[in-house]
Amino acid sequence: MKLIRFGKVGSEKPGVQLEDGSKIDISGFGEDYNESFFGEGGIERLEDWLKINASACPKIGDEVRLGSPLVRPSKIVCVGLNYAQHAAESGMAVPKEPVLFFKATSAIVGPNDDLIIPKGSEKTDWEVELAIVIGKKASYISEAEAFDYVAGYVLHNDYSERAFQIEKEGQWCKGKGCDTFAPLGPFIATKDEIENPNDLHLWLKLNDETVQDSSTSDFIFNVQEVVSYISQFMTLLPGDIISTGTPFGVGLGFNPPKYLKAGDVVELGIEGLGSSKQTARAYQ
Repeated sequence: MKLIRFGKVGSEKPGVQLEDGSKIDISGFGEDYNESFFGEGGIERLEDWLKINASACPKIGDEVRLGSPLVRPSKIVCVGLNYAQHAAESGMAVPKEPVLFFKATSAIVGPNDDLIIPKGSEKTDWEVELAIVIGKKASYISEAEAFDYVAGYVLHNDYSERAFQIEKEGQWCKGKGCDTFAPLGPFIATKDEIENPNDLHLWLKLNDETVQDSSTSDFIFNVQEVVSYISQFMTLLPGDIISTGTPFGVGLGFNPPKYLKAGDVVELGIEGLGSSKQTARAYQ
């Protein structure tokens, strides 16, 4: 299934994108896509409900705003420098273990919402990433069982303010958690929809120019490795997001570096996970 949420900011409702690309409102199911949904067999229960009720669900027009495809999770855990070429363009060594940082959940927005360049920012950057949605409570799990704890996958743009991240005492969280810095979606694809998350084409365009074009086959640490690794240090809860890092082609890696300005349009996508588009706006 492809899980969506739609409607005005703060009033989103749950829906499903069907195989033909059309969208239906599943509010009648009576649950939103939150921790209890993912942790209590919600995907399976929704599948059964749709077999009976899908034809009676209201249609959603293409003009309707898409929100984040899940309710704000307990945490977003990100893996830094997880592609060798990106580590090189960042001037950093390839890590021997996954580099972890948190991204504020208040940064989450819909897939096509505007990017707000933070107050005082001159180095806002883009990062197309595959994100994992956790399906059940995970603590000290092995790589062999990691996929059992995955609910699905979602497209994420891990926007970053490089001066905040690198130049202000090197604290990554300051450069990653700004408002609008975590557009998710357009949908969560349940894990049965993605045959191999470790071999997906991903790309990003800036003003119609392709700047990132790679594959998750270039991961340093693959999906099962990062899920297992993170679970050794913290409990992952249903609905939590793990963002798996970005390939080469970020603004920081250009010579000279290239950063976002008001009016720029960023479009990105991942094979099987759709695409999103954000327009950069100055902070008001």
